[in-house]
Amino acid sequence: MSKAVRYQRFGGPEVLELQEIPEPHAAPDQVRVRVTAAGLNPMDWQITTKPDMAARFGITLPAGFGSDFAGVVDEVGAGATGFAVGDRVYGAAIGRSVADFVLVETPAATLWHTPAGVGDEVASVLPVSGLTASAALAAIGLRAGDTVLIGGAAGGVGVFAVQLAKLAGARVLGTASEGTFGFLRGLGAEPVTYGPGLADRVRALAPEGITAATDLFGREAAETALELGVAPERISVVADGPAPPPGVRKVGALDATPGGLERIAAAIHSGEITVPIAATFPVERIREAVTTQAGSHVHGKIVIAL
Repeated sequence: MSKAVRYQRFGGPEVLELQEIPEPHAAPDQVRVRVTAAGLNPMDWQITTKPDMAARFGITLPAGFGSDFAGVVDEVGAGATGFAVGDRVYGAAIGRSVADFVLVETPAATLWHTPAGVGDEVASVLPVSGLTASAALAAIGLRAGDTVLIGGAAGGVGVFAVQLAKLAGARVLGTASEGTFGFLRGLGAEPVTYGPGLADRVRALAPEGITAATDLFGREAAETALELGVAPERISVVADGPAPPPGVRKVGALDATPGGLERIAAAIHSGEITVPIAATFPVERIREAVTTQAGSHVHGKIVIAL
């Protein structure tokens, strides 16, 4: 037997249960990963609360939980390619990652080799957030010399977007609560308080104007950018929510360009990007971990240790 977090009905953290299930084994063309860490994302708990969102990802009850993971390949099925027993890997398996084992079909579009020097906790938080940040910036054609407004800059996607934008040579203004200002400055952003009056505060901080924006939480930053004269095609939004204003692109992890995640992993290995881990919880405390994640005041990423 093995363990996995599962739920029988839709709802909040209270529906999540750590259960014993039959140990899965790699079938032909599959590899099995022994999971050591799983990174949480807002989409994980949103799927457990929204049946329509779960349906979009093909998830039906009873269901597993989580998307991102890291670990070690410990079984390789007949005909499986690209991976060998003992390979350190990280990847995404929507609705399945918080478990002792994850099965992945090969050739694998959502499983990568973990670079030497990158720990499993860090690798486990990369796929969804890293790909989403990469897609959000690519959609607006971010380039050196831009002044970009990033909404929700202190969140799980924001920590990657801020640092990727800085690496691209942009000036970064990031919306956040005042309690996160020191944290954001440490990542290279110039923080600005979100909420009513945001446009005036951005004008004061960047009187010469902003040239691009990405909104990683809601629509406030996108609407502010439009108010400040940014062209819609240079604004992107992510996550579930109202339709974006006309011309503004809505993107997600699946829109990332090939090689984006590998470039992020390489930048982490070289020290150009840091990955703040806000907290690590043992899998037995999954409900507490999800409650913390859902509070929307996490500075960095939440990891589940298995």
